[in-house]
Amino acid sequence: MMELPPKIEKKAFSDALFGKTSEEINFLVDQINEEYDYWDKVKYKKPLPNGVTPEMLWSYVKASRLKQSVMIWDKYGIKLCVTSHIQRLCHEFDMLFGSFWSSENDSQSAERKYYLASSLMEEAIYSSQMEGASTTRVVAKEMLRKNKSPQNKSQQMIVNNYNTIQYITQHRNDPLTEENLLHIHRLMTENTLDDPNNVGRFRTNDEVVVADVVANEIVYTPPTYKEIPEFLDAICYMFNEDNPRVFLHPIIKGIVIHFMLAYMHPFVDGNGRTARALFYWYMLKENYWLTEYMSISRVIAKSKKTYEKTFRYSENDENDIGYFVAYNLRALKISFQQLTDYIQRKQKEKKAANAFMASGNVNQRQALILQQFAEDPDLVLTVKEVQSRFSVASMTARKDLSELVQQGYLQEIAINKVTRGYLRGLDFNELKNMK
Repeated sequence: MMELPPKIEKKAFSDALFGKTSEEINFLVDQINEEYDYWDKVKYKKPLPNGVTPEMLWSYVKASRLKQSVMIWDKYGIKLCVTSHIQRLCHEFDMLFGSFWSSENDSQSAERKYYLASSLMEEAIYSSQMEGASTTRVVAKEMLRKNKSPQNKSQQMIVNNYNTIQYITQHRNDPLTEENLLHIHRLMTENTLDDPNNVGRFRTNDEVVVADVVANEIVYTPPTYKEIPEFLDAICYMFNEDNPRVFLHPIIKGIVIHFMLAYMHPFVDGNGRTARALFYWYMLKENYWLTEYMSISRVIAKSKKTYEKTFRYSENDENDIGYFVAYNLRALKISFQQLTDYIQRKQKEKKAANAFMASGNVNQRQALILQQFAEDPDLVLTVKEVQSRFSVASMTARKDLSELVQQGYLQEIAINKVTRGYLRGLDFNELKNMK
């Protein structure tokens, strides 16, 4: 069981509230708020000033958070402390997102499509794996690239997630309505739930709980299903309202929307996937277009225990969702860095591919195709894979491959009666040596 925070010590709380604390204590409080630590870390904070107990330090922390708190959801007393660190991260994201691609030419446009196709796959795979999809990233990517039919429930979850993200990118400016929310859930859960009648429908009883199977305990019981209609009004208002009574930075607001759906748990299953899809949708709606190129679920999936703990921290600490917001901002920062690293890696590949352009009569996309064969001598590509990897029409992908066959760099083989495959041709090594 997670330890509950201690009771507030009134004098320490009052001193902090009215600015009667030392610089040493203020420094410690700022350190704790930097990561938005819960009591389980605060109690071990060392060194403490003379006469200060861990319980007193916790009271100082609570007072500092109260001074910066905003009520988010009145009905359930859900509030948020917007710390200096949280504000600073939001400002950094605004600056980084806005200047990431300062200009775009045709070459950059093609690259962006390539990055986009890969990131959408990554997001679909990791978001599904968090909910129990058991398949490897390699198998999942091959299925999506080759447009193969899913063979089991895990693969179906990934295909659904991928299709849902694509739908959201095409409808990013649509308002959130009850019908749209149900449609997102339907797209996300089709053919994956134990009871097909629960697809695209809100729960109609209070039997849904969040349980820790390993510990054999119920960790969260959501509000009654009778409050779902009121919840829908609240989340649609949060999502659609441009001039709310209390301003929240759009990134924080997107995280709050994620939390609201997870808190209410309006569906029998698929709440986590749907909540993350709503965050993704809201970020795109607010023109944080770089989100489309980032796999935030990959970061969350690799720290799933911490992600789950933030919900419990919030519940145990008077519905303070600062823990959840701070965690998601850190995940967003890591995801941005991963995107930056990925693009730098791909730019190195592009530089290597440019050598193929210099030595052969090929275009940029064909050079990237040849670079893939240089990296993997046993590679076999299909038209659908090229179409998916480069976000081009089937005719364009077929033309690229056919021209490379005509020049002898690739050769065409029959995979089955319908599908053709492409592998290294007789003149590939000659081209590689010229490079």
